[in-house]
Amino acid sequence: MSAETRLESFRKLLVHARERAGIEIGFVLWDGSTVPDALGPSALAIVIADEGAVAALLRRPKIDTLANLWVSKRIDIRSGTLFDAVTARPRLRSREIRRALDKRLVLGTLLKFLLVPRGGPWPLEAIADVKPSDGSEAENKANIQHHYDVSNAFYQLFLDPELVYSCAYFTSWDNDIATAQRDKLEMICRKLRLKPGERLLDVGCGWGALVCHAAQHHAVRAHGVTLSQEQFDLAREKVARLGLTERVTLELRDYRSLDGQFDKIASIGMFEHVGIDNHPAYFSTIRRLLAPDGIYLHHAITRPGKRDDRSFRRKRPEYAAITRYIFPGAELDHIAMTVGNLERHGFEVHDVEGWREHYARTCRLWHDRLLANRDAAEREVGEQKTRLWLLYLAGVSIGFERGTLGLFQTLASKKRRGASGLPPTRADLYR
Repeated sequence: MSAETRLESFRKLLVHARERAGIEIGFVLWDGSTVPDALGPSALAIVIADEGAVAALLRRPKIDTLANLWVSKRIDIRSGTLFDAVTARPRLRSREIRRALDKRLVLGTLLKFLLVPRGGPWPLEAIADVKPSDGSEAENKANIQHHYDVSNAFYQLFLDPELVYSCAYFTSWDNDIATAQRDKLEMICRKLRLKPGERLLDVGCGWGALVCHAAQHHAVRAHGVTLSQEQFDLAREKVARLGLTERVTLELRDYRSLDGQFDKIASIGMFEHVGIDNHPAYFSTIRRLLAPDGIYLHHAITRPGKRDDRSFRRKRPEYAAITRYIFPGAELDHIAMTVGNLERHGFEVHDVEGWREHYARTCRLWHDRLLANRDAAEREVGEQKTRLWLLYLAGVSIGFERGTLGLFQTLASKKRRGASGLPPTRADLYR
């Protein structure tokens, strides 16, 4: 069968799909032709580089196939972003689209591409599928460094000046990322009700933004731990540059090996890496490290709860792709699991606040900043990794916007009789 016959068959399928499923986005095919024929040069369109990409998608219509094709630029978007493509998606559900399409036309097209080689490259196939973390220090370190040791210069292209790589806090949706991250750091300090001279532990301190902010603005003695070598090196330079060496200490160390006690503990965007099977060890460690009258702030991404634990731990395809390609070993809990674990391990929960929409906005701003600095990012880490991160940031932003992902800040202290020592209201937090 000739390449021209396959091309014409695929064109007919796209025209049919646009009519029946209400697809608004256009298509640019590998011979330069377009669907529809009158598609303007500046119109939003999906660009398909070769017929092997079509063959691969028709034979294996999975998110892994699409991710590989996207990263290798065999599928691209013209005159827009991933967000634009999602906005232009069909309004029908996948089941309704399948029902609306002519099955004979779909099958006939599939058969024409059945023996067409899928071509290449397939860069993400080299990344092994991963299982939940076994909790060992060696595996934790390898998983953390896979994501965070990409390049400090790369992260500087899309994060705020303080390199805060967790959900920002928007007192106005119009605030820029730098303002929102400063407000987040300050909100954390307010919730912890930091006092001068107290000892603060930041579990998974990243590039040191929280420990430095808390030491500068709340006069605490802050200690941060991370397993990322690049984060540790840059954070240590920052502490020295700000003249905070007397008040801020850092360690390249697993949190479970820490000794002593701390008045306040924060875990901001680290818990996702722990793994559900390792939750008991995590919460037991936090309780051991927290002073009797201390406060713990737990800031973590969640997923909506399911009817039972088995159903909850079954990964949706997009979630599995994120844990394979972006965050190896990561697992998300649900907010009921968070609260239940805290109570089972001797904590009293005082406050739970949802920041889902804040993280949707945060990831959108990160994506847009990375896109604006795409050329510099590609020089730093290569085109494929840059495209993978753009896909990841857009995907999680959309996940938070749709409610398939959540973000909660949960405040807790050790369970005890009598007064907790916290104010009667939260009014002071929002002054």
